[in-house]
Amino acid sequence: MSKFSVIRKHEIHCGHRVYGHGGKCAHLHGHSYIIHFYAESIALNSLGMVVDFGVIKSTVCQWLEEHFDHRMLIWTKDPLLGALQQLDPMVVAVNFNPTAENIAHYLVTQVCPSLLSQYNIEVVKVIVEETTKCSASFSLE
Repeated sequence: MSKFSVIRKHEIHCGHRVYGHGGKCAHLHGHSYIIHFYAESIALNSLGMVVDFGVIKSTVCQWLEEHFDHRMLIWTKDPLLGALQQLDPMVVAVNFNPTAENIAHYLVTQVCPSLLSQYNIEVVKVIVEETTKCSASFSLE
């Protein structure tokens, strides 16, 4: 089946640690994440678009600003979570080890469907860039 697609990217600044990692990523650190959202539709709207880019900005990008930007993502199974939350209320407990792969998966399967369902589009892929050299993605395809 043929589909139309659009890509919207958004940048946030966020910290994390990868619990159980054997190297540097086991320590608290942060990234300037660039997140690419790939949205698809089988038909264009009355204006000839998959979706207005502003819709993605006002929903998904705004969600990122409110929930992840300038925050520290810590897995609920991480033994440092409680101590970190006592030090800083901006620490966000997530139900996954906050790797780029897991962040992409969470955005595609949880966040985007709940925010974009009314627009008749589907985010089918997310790429999370941690650095200019390193990225990870999750795709429904």
